[in-house]
Amino acid sequence: PRFGKQWQPTQTVLYRGTTQSACGTASNQVGPFYCPLDKKVYIDASFFQILEQQFGSSAGPLAQEYIVAHEYGHALQDQLGLLGRAQRDPQGPESGAVRIELMADCLGGVWANHANKEFKILQGNDLDEALKTALAIGDDRIMKKMGRKPWPEKFNHGTAEQRKASFLAGYRTGDASKAKLN
Repeated sequence: PRFGKQWQPTQTVLYRGTTQSACGTASNQVGPFYCPLDKKVYIDASFFQILEQQFGSSAGPLAQEYIVAHEYGHALQDQLGLLGRAQRDPQGPESGAVRIELMADCLGGVWANHANKEFKILQGNDLDEALKTALAIGDDRIMKKMGRKPWPEKFNHGTAEQRKASFLAGYRTGDASKAKLN
């Protein structure tokens, strides 16, 4: 155990349409999320198609795996007692919410690094496709897609460039200790 704790397996709930979680109703409108109340990751099977069609994300395998690894990053944050920091200041460009999300992006990159070393999962332009997805889901890009001017005071995940840089930092180093909340 690198952080002094043993990883606790986290269940993934795959569904279509809606389902109930201990954190409320899950749907493709909410997107994938980790619920700390029941310790599960929720993913609507149609979410990736929506992400691609409405937000310009990639449909490539690493792009989708990055989203799942990000949610498992939240499970790790919860197990380390860090996830609650996001609720202390839930919005703004320097908020706990943004920092916790960027840390989860970095952890997703760490996972991709190790998965590639162990299983040689990356092929062709997989890394570029994951980075395209990171860019597509930045708060600034999502606000623009919704016809709104990007408003940093409402950010809760980070900008497109921050999300890309965080994933890439985790991927390049493969070191989970580099995923910090600062």
